[in-house]
Amino acid sequence: MKSRLLTRRRASVQNNPRGIVSIADWRRPRTRWALRLIQGATLILLLLLGLGPILWLAKSAITPTQDTLRTPMALWPHGFDLSFLATAWTRTHIDRYFLNTVWIAVGSWIVQIVVATTGGYALSVLKPRFSRVLTGLVLATLFVPSIVLLVPLYLTVVDMPVVHIRMIDTYWAVWLPAGASAFNVLLVKRFFDNLPREIIEAAQVDGAGPFRLFWSIILPMSRPIIGVVSVFAVIGTWKDYLWPLLVLPDPNIQPLSVRLPTLQPTTELDIFLAALLIASIIPIIMFLIFQRMFLQGGDISGAIKG
Repeated sequence: MKSRLLTRRRASVQNNPRGIVSIADWRRPRTRWALRLIQGATLILLLLLGLGPILWLAKSAITPTQDTLRTPMALWPHGFDLSFLATAWTRTHIDRYFLNTVWIAVGSWIVQIVVATTGGYALSVLKPRFSRVLTGLVLATLFVPSIVLLVPLYLTVVDMPVVHIRMIDTYWAVWLPAGASAFNVLLVKRFFDNLPREIIEAAQVDGAGPFRLFWSIILPMSRPIIGVVSVFAVIGTWKDYLWPLLVLPDPNIQPLSVRLPTLQPTTELDIFLAALLIASIIPIIMFLIFQRMFLQGGDISGAIKG
């Protein structure tokens, strides 16, 4: 009898973990409704702070300039016009700069994924002789301000050592430096450290070499971290301004982050806000897509059972 009571008590404790409010207090109607009211108000406040600027931009992008200036918080006092989006896409050549940004983001994403996964694989799974020293050196680069590396990196792009290639006005000047991300390497390494070693050892016993182990075993289990790195890579490249401005002086190949500020003085407010909305949609969509990827790809327990 006592054992049954203890079992029930343990089960109730596991199903109702401890928090700020006890179970007895939560059963009181006043306490329960007060907490729900606080939670709802907090959620609404966070939604307003997070989505408010984006929703205002979406509203203003299809609102005439005079309405935006006179009543910026009003909801279309004199109607809305969806043609502002089409005008921004064609008249300001947003289509060209948009494709430039996509091309830069795709190349930077590929380079960062390759460097992060291979670097993390080498430091976590292969473990060379001085892997701890190498990890420490990679970690030390995080403490160097990026602005300090700007001049040496630019000189390297202007005249690459040994091969003496000039990469100014080429997308390689953006792609290659993007891969030098110590944060991504350490993030992937940390994820690889937590992978089940039983699977890795079983593959090595079966004769899998380093490349086969990386391609057939490690990468299929690494979809969550690849999704995280992909989000960081795409969003970071999409909003980068200073480096593309320095290495891509040709306006025909510049991304949106560089061209939009130069177009603002000569563009109507409604058209400019429509261009800003177009530039903001893709990062949001990419985040939602990759969020589903690393939420669905986190289950690797089936591989251990097999």
